[in-house]
Amino acid sequence: MKHAAPLFALTMLTAISVAHRPAFAADPIFAPGVRVGLAPLVGLAPAKTFVGFETSDQGVKVLMTELPAAAFNEVETAFKANPAGMVAKPESIETTAGKAFYTIENAKDATGNVRRYSMIVGGGGTFSGYVAVQVPENAQKIYTDDAVRQMFSSVVVRKEVPLDEQLGLMPFKVAEMSNFKTVRTLAPGAALLLADSTDENSIETSPFMVIGSLASAPEKPDDRGRFAQQAAGAIPGLREGRITMSEPQRIDGMAGWETRIDAVSGKNNTPVSVVQWLRFGGGKVTMRIIASAPRDDWAKAFPRFRAVRDGIEPR
Repeated sequence: MKHAAPLFALTMLTAISVAHRPAFAADPIFAPGVRVGLAPLVGLAPAKTFVGFETSDQGVKVLMTELPAAAFNEVETAFKANPAGMVAKPESIETTAGKAFYTIENAKDATGNVRRYSMIVGGGGTFSGYVAVQVPENAQKIYTDDAVRQMFSSVVVRKEVPLDEQLGLMPFKVAEMSNFKTVRTLAPGAALLLADSTDENSIETSPFMVIGSLASAPEKPDDRGRFAQQAAGAIPGLREGRITMSEPQRIDGMAGWETRIDAVSGKNNTPVSVVQWLRFGGGKVTMRIIASAPRDDWAKAFPRFRAVRDGIEPR
């Protein structure tokens, strides 16, 4: 059960007391960029450094994210087959979004004893919603097990995150979408996917792009070629990759590097051509654009990729 460990062992940080009596907010609120929402207890507001909610002193935390669709099914199957054999025995709960499973565990972090709650809910077959809560010991008389359970029961899911909301989280603007059918964040505020396929399980069978960044940069201009080739070699999902071209290039008036690769990708071993553009803007962050297309579609896809690249501006 490969997704069970993240469900029961997600670590969150810090613990300080709170001074508000928990109660439901009037309506469910969706955390920015994700398809999971809930009615947060009073005293919880949108978090500033992660996707979810927290108290003003950052003691109580509610983290929200998405897991693959199979995660919920795997937990449900294990629960039905042998609930006593699971590392942390889950309990079932009915939510606004449907059936869910949650666990409660006592743990310790750098600040002391904490109470941790983890919940997973189905997302209509396309994803699994995940909510993790951490309550420090000095807040457990206020944020009780019953209060957290009631908050879990308010969980809702939505089919899509509005495009404007997704794009508003990114550190850049995308002025040109080149008629891609699917546009969504892979990680809120971190990476953006543009794809022709609407099937998340076969993205590589048609043209797609991933726009994001690398949290590093070459120290010297002479290191850029080596840096680009190392980054290209680490692109996930490619097999039998072969670099066919790697050279410096000006991108939007800034120093950049273009690397092209021929490889195979996906469960059907689709032959693809891939381009990686790196844009160096100073500092320790490098903008990275990866674009892939089946080899037979490359000639038509490449101008679309370039149009998107040239329409990206810093926010």
